[in-house]
Amino acid sequence: MRGPTPRVTRTLAVLAGLSSASLGSLGPAYAAPPHGAATPVDVSGGSDPFASCTADDVDAQEATFGSTLYPGAEVEPRLAVDPTNPLNLAGLFQQDRWSDGAARGLVAAISHDGGKTWKRVVLPGVSKCSGGPANRATDPWISFGPNGTLYASAQTADAPFSPGGVTVSRSTNGGDSWEAPVTLIDDTYIASFNDKESVTADPQNANIAYVVWDRFISPPSGTAADQGAFRARSFRQETWFSRTTNGGVSWEPARAIYNQATQGGTFGNIITVLPNGDLVDGFILFAVHRQKLLANIALIRSHDKGATWSNVATLIAPLDLSFFGAYDPDNGNPIRTGGAPDFAVDPVSGKLYAVWEDDTQGSGVDAIQFSQSGDGGMTWSPPVKINQTPSTVPAPDQQAFTATVRVAADGTVGVTYYDLRQNTPTPGLPTNYWLARCHISCTNSASWVETHVAGPFDEEQAAFAGGYFVGDYEGMVTNGTTFEPLFAQAVSQAAGNPSDIYFTTVSSTP
Repeated sequence: MRGPTPRVTRTLAVLAGLSSASLGSLGPAYAAPPHGAATPVDVSGGSDPFASCTADDVDAQEATFGSTLYPGAEVEPRLAVDPTNPLNLAGLFQQDRWSDGAARGLVAAISHDGGKTWKRVVLPGVSKCSGGPANRATDPWISFGPNGTLYASAQTADAPFSPGGVTVSRSTNGGDSWEAPVTLIDDTYIASFNDKESVTADPQNANIAYVVWDRFISPPSGTAADQGAFRARSFRQETWFSRTTNGGVSWEPARAIYNQATQGGTFGNIITVLPNGDLVDGFILFAVHRQKLLANIALIRSHDKGATWSNVATLIAPLDLSFFGAYDPDNGNPIRTGGAPDFAVDPVSGKLYAVWEDDTQGSGVDAIQFSQSGDGGMTWSPPVKINQTPSTVPAPDQQAFTATVRVAADGTVGVTYYDLRQNTPTPGLPTNYWLARCHISCTNSASWVETHVAGPFDEEQAAFAGGYFVGDYEGMVTNGTTFEPLFAQAVSQAAGNPSDIYFTTVSSTP
């Protein structure tokens, strides 16, 4: 996304006061090449677990906020693999997306046979439909510890733009059941907002896991009468953090670990643990300077497992803020994508990788950008475009977005993304999912080879939540030399099934 991402835009606004029958119309399907993706498995199929819920009073929310609920919309998955048994996979996604933020609850998808079969488990206690106090939940994130302990984090809220909170849940049986969530923060101050958390279990220490998020607050003092909050001209969006050092039994009090000062902040924080034990927290760093918005992909680091953090961010690459991001070439409607970066580390070589979507050519076309660091994130290669979307298609159909990166056991780097290369002027927006792989010379765009993963599906069938929406991010893990993506596809609003979550596998060898 350009400028502020949709969520940062929302923050700044506060300051200012395929159905199978339809696939034929989307053009010819791609044939998977040798070593291509296995047939995707729908992990979210079946009856809606919240269909009979009345605890969250949907009618009142629709009437009060003008919200639109999309029952059957499963979006924004993340995936984790058990290091003690790679056949154990755990995904987490939003169930029943609202148009103006969050969902009726979060649901885990659990497999104990390497992704052949799946069962759904409602994450308890994070929303009213799952027995919790909040109307809505969002931002599902999930991570296995080295002993098989599974952590899931979530953002909770009662209404659009409400302050909300951050919770973390624990499972000791691979996601088959979950303990009650622990609340890390629960703001009541009207001009605050907690957003986009993630959880990372330390792969080197079974006792430690980390949760990190951004917390918007205006005015920066954090205390003011309502009118003072609404009239404030300054704000900050700090990085907040909590950790457990006893395997999830308890969590340290939440605290700010990075502050860009007023009229700036971070978004999309993700902690990665390097082979030497250091932590790096990567994010979008933004600031408003002389009424101009500036943004970079950046990170901070900790040498002591999160006890202390660097107070100066390392810049990875600037973001081009000349346009707003992905859109439907046929009707101009936005395609909502997260815009935030994703990170991965090679546990053998120690190389650190970052991917994000951006237009660095001034062409008005989002592309997938890649950068790598060989010194633990201190210095970074110039970003290069790595999506293989053909340049022969019309420029608006070259858009690529929502990147996820992981590293296979043989050092192959894999990046998934969506693109629109198959679009035509006919109704519908054919969208495909791809995996690009590179083994050596990854800073050279020509070194990347792509495989078709899934699609086409009609993006226009997805829930409309700030744009056609299947997720601000998607999921992927690796199992040896196999990449295992977990991702959303739009299906059919007419059938009451706007989107589903799918799993597949792809070899690291093109």
